[in-house]
Amino acid sequence: MSATTIPTIDLSLWRTGERQGRDRIAMLVDQALERAGFLLVTGHGVHPDVPAALRTAARAFFHQPADAKLPYLAGTGQYGWRGPGAVAAGRTEGMATPPDLVETWSAAPGPYDTAAEPELLPVSWPSQPPALRPVLQQYVRSMRALADELLRLLAAALRQQLDFFTRHAIRPDWTLNLNWYPAISTIGAPLPGQFRVGPHTDFGTITILDRQPGKGGLQVHTEDVGWQDAPYDPEALTVNIGDLMARWTGDRWRSGRHRVLAPPADTPSEELLSLVYFYDCDPHTVVDSLPAPIGRVTHHPVTARAYVRSKIAGIALT
Repeated sequence: MSATTIPTIDLSLWRTGERQGRDRIAMLVDQALERAGFLLVTGHGVHPDVPAALRTAARAFFHQPADAKLPYLAGTGQYGWRGPGAVAAGRTEGMATPPDLVETWSAAPGPYDTAAEPELLPVSWPSQPPALRPVLQQYVRSMRALADELLRLLAAALRQQLDFFTRHAIRPDWTLNLNWYPAISTIGAPLPGQFRVGPHTDFGTITILDRQPGKGGLQVHTEDVGWQDAPYDPEALTVNIGDLMARWTGDRWRSGRHRVLAPPADTPSEELLSLVYFYDCDPHTVVDSLPAPIGRVTHHPVTARAYVRSKIAGIALT
């Protein structure tokens, strides 16, 4: 997939550049989100030690036997551990795929109150590994700041005021998924048509992905070239927009369609662990399409939290 389809944006140049340079970056973002709905971003300010520590803690949790993880099983609409067979993302596209080959630990903000930072959900966290909760909290703090910066860049790309999106993200919904993709040596061969994550688009405004490369890795779909391996840069984070953002722009931008391939038979020990931060907006935000000439399709207004939750319910199997 060419660099012009999914460009790399250096956020340090966006922060410090002159007006002309910032306008050029905004134009590149606009063009990329029209074509594929994806970007790579460098200069993001997330120290590599933080995601590395989170991966270490997450892997220690996932490598435990199932009975050790069972007390932290997420119920309907809850957060925590979801084991094998919990979701089939392809169902959002009407595909009757087998369950996705992924285990997930998910976290989200608790109720906002007078505290500057809400408590993390789920309420119950594993004692082993002890580092999981504090390092996850550190990671989501950096993701929230980065997400708001990206929303300001996206507003500039649409030639709107910089707070066009962030004024709707004062007490926003977000979810962090730690997605563990086990190796074939652990789970056995995939079924026909089975993916680590089936073809889908995300549901919210933006997604920030810290991923690992692999043969059973991320692919992105565009109308002109079909499915292609997503570009990878160890110093970059992958950013894509979701359905809410596409609706907000009146389908000027594409909700980035993607999938994660099944574990490869010729690399039976390959396991991957992705850190996936889904950012939405304030729960009661009414998302209304921008009119022409920016927008191209007028969608009926939707309420952010209700819309996202209805889409999540559509992929849940348990």
